Amino acid sequence: MDQRFKDKVVVVTGAAQGIGRGVALRAAREGAHLVLADRAELVRQVAVECADLKAPVSVVLADLETYAGARAAIDTALAGFGRVDVLVNNVGGTIWAKPYQEYEEEQIEAEIRRSLFPTLWCCRAVLPAMIEQGQGAIVNISSIATRGIYRIPYSAAKGGINALTASLALEHAQDGIRVNAVATGGTEAPPRVVPRNPDPLSAREQAWYQGIVDQTIASSAMHRYGTIDEQVGAILFLASDEASYITGSVLPVGGGDQG
Repeated sequence: MDQRFKDKVVVVTGAAQGIGRGVALRAAREGAHLVLADRAELVRQVAVECADLKAPVSVVLADLETYAGARAAIDTALAGFGRVDVLVNNVGGTIWAKPYQEYEEEQIEAEIRRSLFPTLWCCRAVLPAMIEQGQGAIVNISSIATRGIYRIPYSAAKGGINALTASLALEHAQDGIRVNAVATGGTEAPPRVVPRNPDPLSAREQAWYQGIVDQTIASSAMHRYGTIDEQVGAILFLASDEASYITGSVLPVGGGDQG
């Protein structure tokens, strides 16, 4: 396998499950030194898998919805490896699926905290080190849900990530920092060990969630969900030197759905 990340320090947030775990394992195979951040203990098992692939790896258990948590992730990378070459901001995900008028005030705020603030905080935390280095790559995980149904607060958060990506890229190209995003489409993944919403769904809530699935498939030219590997390939391309002349871009990986 290519060694695109040989001896590069790669921070992956939300690394315990799904796409984040996939990014961590692929980067490990490609020679990365890894810092895996999550608030779920499950991330320790991913670290073991990466270590089995001969990757130097550190784990940070932190709440990335806070700036303190973001600082902990970046400080761990700097203390252990002396630099941060790549930051993959993967924390986020719909907590509730329902028409917007059904959301409660605290649910709207929780969705924004979950799917926008970890990326805002981690970008802020990593910038000083990347500016001092004179180089770095940030890949933010967005979503085609910016044009979707039954998850409006999540859609708004991901729209914020798209704007952050474009503006941060413009502001820091002069510092040798590239900032891009992957707008993931519907993605097949194993059932989450740590669910975003642990409460059982009512029949009405199940119908709303199925509405998201149906709309996602219908909006895709390929009329299917993607795989974790299909998302990981795009993310690590943008993180790698192969994308050295790409910044400020949002790459939709949704089977033709542009988001």
